Amino acid sequence: MKAVIYKGPRDVEVKEVPDATIEKATDVLVKITTTNICGSDLHMYEGRTNFEPGNIFGHENLGVVIEIGSAVERIKVGDHVCMPFNIGCGFCENCERGLTGYCLIANPGSAGAAYGFAGMGPYKGGQAELLRVPYADFNCLVLPPDAEEKENDYVMLSDIFPTGYHATELAGVQVGDSVVVYGAGPVGLMAAYSSIIKGASKVMVVDIHKDRLDLAEKIGAIPIDDSDGSGIEQVLALTDGMGADRGCECVGYQCCDHKRHEVPNLTMNSLVQTVRATGGIGVVGVFIPEDPGAADKLAREGKIAFDMGQFWFKGQHIATGQANVKAYNRKLCKLIAAGKATPSFLISHELPLEEAAKAYKNFDARKDGWTKVVLKPGM
Repeated sequence: MKAVIYKGPRDVEVKEVPDATIEKATDVLVKITTTNICGSDLHMYEGRTNFEPGNIFGHENLGVVIEIGSAVERIKVGDHVCMPFNIGCGFCENCERGLTGYCLIANPGSAGAAYGFAGMGPYKGGQAELLRVPYADFNCLVLPPDAEEKENDYVMLSDIFPTGYHATELAGVQVGDSVVVYGAGPVGLMAAYSSIIKGASKVMVVDIHKDRLDLAEKIGAIPIDDSDGSGIEQVLALTDGMGADRGCECVGYQCCDHKRHEVPNLTMNSLVQTVRATGGIGVVGVFIPEDPGAADKLAREGKIAFDMGQFWFKGQHIATGQANVKAYNRKLCKLIAAGKATPSFLISHELPLEEAAKAYKNFDARKDGWTKVVLKPGM
């Protein structure tokens, strides 16, 4: 099969590799029809993680089941399925509590497993023609009859739509709340979109990329252009100096200031300043335990200089972590099926798998207009 292979920092190649196969009786084999490049993939692409050369990228995957293991009961050959990026066993203590992003079985010795992701188990990614799906009865979301027609919407259920929604849950967004979202990338836009779906009264999105801010405005959010460093002042002005009721961090440890300098603690401390006293902050941007390539000394150890004093004094609360996709994907799927959500508005480029190297290069460069890339192995 063809697959997107990591060769080293900023170097990927589409090449022939051995076909994915069923390895356990609880597996299914999926022919991938759509797979996305995620902002999280860029951390690995840039060589900022322990992702090893030779590994296959891809944790946002959708396709058709072509083979099932002997112990699979619910999933059938021919089913159109979307897979959560986090792999859960379905029966450990965390999975039973709905915390499938922190499965204790799928990645022994660690809490959490995923496809094609650094430190999250031996599972190959889905930026390929075939994908082995473990614990398939639990992990596969069988899609409605309109799966092919709305494939670009449904593939967003693998990660970014649930992750954006998760940010709003962590922050505690409720009807009528004002919300500030840091980051107008795909996850930030999905957090803004989710806030709007939930009935937020005002949603502000802070970023320095005009093309992405234009998308935020199109869905009904207020774009906050921080390219001159005035983002905090703009948010406070829009909230009568009080700050937003809720805030979402959707950038992570590689956030940059208005001068394009990497400042790992920037968005976190900006949220402390722009969320009101007693407000909630949800953090889904990726922060990692260590970042040897960072210029910042603390960041090399996975730490940031956080404004704890102001955070404590304002009585704010914070919640963090990757989305437990299965907690949300079925309900969000129903919104798509009913025509009440169309997350495919994010997509800027739809390319064949063979053009993955070009897609990674342009997406990593934050090239204007490159917001969300989907790869189509059969294109």
